[in-house]
Amino acid sequence: MADRLTGGDSSLLRRINAAVTLRALRDGQAVTLTQLVGDTGLSRPTVEGVIEGLIEAGLVAEVEHSQDTGRQRGRPARWFRFRAEAGHILGIEIGVHDIRVILADLTGTVLGSHAKPAVETLEPEERLTLVRATVAEVLRKAGVSRDSLWAVAVGSPGIVDREGNVKLGTAMPGWTGLDLGARLRRSFRCPVMIENDANLAAIAEHWQGAAVGKGDLVFVMAGLSPGAGSLIDGRLHRGFGGAAGEIGALHLLGQEATPERLLSTTGKPLDPLDEAAVARVLRLAREGDEVAMVAMDRFLRRLVHDVAALVLALDPEIVVVGGWAAGLDDVLEPLRQQLALYCLRAPDVALAALGTEVVAMGALRVALDHVEDQLFAVDSPR
Repeated sequence: MADRLTGGDSSLLRRINAAVTLRALRDGQAVTLTQLVGDTGLSRPTVEGVIEGLIEAGLVAEVEHSQDTGRQRGRPARWFRFRAEAGHILGIEIGVHDIRVILADLTGTVLGSHAKPAVETLEPEERLTLVRATVAEVLRKAGVSRDSLWAVAVGSPGIVDREGNVKLGTAMPGWTGLDLGARLRRSFRCPVMIENDANLAAIAEHWQGAAVGKGDLVFVMAGLSPGAGSLIDGRLHRGFGGAAGEIGALHLLGQEATPERLLSTTGKPLDPLDEAAVARVLRLAREGDEVAMVAMDRFLRRLVHDVAALVLALDPEIVVVGGWAAGLDDVLEPLRQQLALYCLRAPDVALAALGTEVVAMGALRVALDHVEDQLFAVDSPR
């Protein structure tokens, strides 16, 4: 991608000048050469040379700009814009119950999205086939070539290392031990990044959701086995092995705290333990069933216990709650009250703002970060 910036010229100074000029153009608005000179602090001849190189690389276009020329004298102004359409990025969520893909241009502007339902029992290869089919449909509807993809980021449940290996993934059959990164990189000619779904949800809510402007945050993916993603000073905290935020494992500290026991309305462990069974208990609780209400209260207290552990460790400014629990009206207030009791400083608590697209949007942000790192990089090529 460095060659796109410089036309193959490896001069460090030229790369710096190109990166500075692209930053001035990144919002997609057309600006004049004179404005670029002022915004970048570079000389006019330098900006002219950089712009010509970026036009040749396909990253910048000269555009016509209508304006009142009645009093204009001398040479008309030249206007330029960043070609956001020069490439595309994908954010993908591989979920237990659906596959979701979001397509965007190089500024992160969403061009299309699509989701396909998935069966919980799908084997890995079947699930990945569904991913490829969803990607193909999104690209086809948008009229975008696969060759124009610059980066793809993928969210998955489980503990995922930096290479894209699923170290532990109990939510889907055959997921533990899967080299997800290698499998998906065969389908694309661009970099593919793999990340835990709760981590991506935290990134998304910080980017465009309930945690915009908050540097320290915890996103709680409330489900059968709750997970969490954390940002510290605006940067994702993954942990040494990618297992940070796996609060669902806290039930191992108490044998009576497993979800199948907490949500039981019969005194026996809930079997089968799946989202349909949980939804039934929660529905009965909302309808006023006293036994179900007690079960739901036990489950919420367990969720508070898990979240409090992270809050005490990290002291975030805000806790954002997503997953299926985001639909419960009575999640936020118990969290606020209990965190105020357990924690030295209670954080703000909010529901996720991005809904079902939160993981795919976080993946899109990771892909966009990768592209911007390349566009604005000034390090010498290795």
